[in-house]
Amino acid sequence: MSDTAESFHGHAHHAAPAPEGVTVRHDWSLAEVRALYQLPLLDLVHKAQTVHRQVFVENKVQLCSLLSIKTGGCPEDCAYCPQAARYKTGVKAEKLMAVPEVLAAATQARQAGATRFCMGAAWREVKDGPQFDSVLEMVRGVRALGMEACATLGMLSASQAKRLREAGLSAYNHNLDTSPEHYGDIISTRTFDDRLRTLDRVRDAGISVCCGGIIGMGESVDDRCNLLRTLANQEVHPESVPINALVPVEGTPLAEQHRVETVDMVRTIATARLLMPQAMVRLSAGRMQMNEEAQLLCMLAGANSLFFGEKLLTTGNPEYTQDMALLEKAGIRPLEPRQDR
Repeated sequence: MSDTAESFHGHAHHAAPAPEGVTVRHDWSLAEVRALYQLPLLDLVHKAQTVHRQVFVENKVQLCSLLSIKTGGCPEDCAYCPQAARYKTGVKAEKLMAVPEVLAAATQARQAGATRFCMGAAWREVKDGPQFDSVLEMVRGVRALGMEACATLGMLSASQAKRLREAGLSAYNHNLDTSPEHYGDIISTRTFDDRLRTLDRVRDAGISVCCGGIIGMGESVDDRCNLLRTLANQEVHPESVPINALVPVEGTPLAEQHRVETVDMVRTIATARLLMPQAMVRLSAGRMQMNEEAQLLCMLAGANSLFFGEKLLTTGNPEYTQDMALLEKAGIRPLEPRQDR
């Protein structure tokens, strides 16, 4: 692991003290993480659910909505991404959406029960100017609706992170994607340390960090464990940890990868819950390929946030009515909106 990865730290949004009996650590070894990940599945899920209930007593699930505000045309070469301009995936490059259009979508999501609205732009990095000013206006508008506002816009400068915070941004998503060792096999246009530097700037600006990864990209078990270890060994754990299963897209280098097995997804979520007990662990991309029982098992393992709606950026996501019916059948209540986030 790089020196930067080892020294990654943050200053903002320290979590409340953990409940009695729950230990929060920042010094995990790879062997320790692997030992957790490879426990008998039911033992692992039991451990994770026990910790989950100690921290999240009400056991509610946060509903999040994700909108692609600028689709396609990205100059990066992320091997999993249909929005990369260099791959022929059928995703057309589009202009940044207009502010009223985005806020109309946010209003609809709010009415459907979302308490967090995430805006994603297919940029390598944020550029100052009219487009960034529009994003700031979107953030202010989403917060005015009483929702958490999250954005994922690529790399940020310190001044841009500060401006997003001043606009009211609740969280910034910038995934590590995979382990430092496997990273070079997936992306060459941005380094692992570039990602860590952006996360440091987000932290220093006082914005919550949303940071996770993707499984199913040809990585080893050690790669999965080292991704989780990198996240958990930060001085401040990410408040939000999205766990994504690769959705293979024709035209991308990873198009022929096999679908992630449910057991692997459950193991990853449960391990994330044990390593970062106070984080919101988000069941993200790949959920459309799961049946209801698989999704419920992921929630039993510690996932307490779902992205709902027709699309998760450019890959399909279960229909809203299906999501609501699943939660109702399982007796799972959604988290209510909070104005203070």
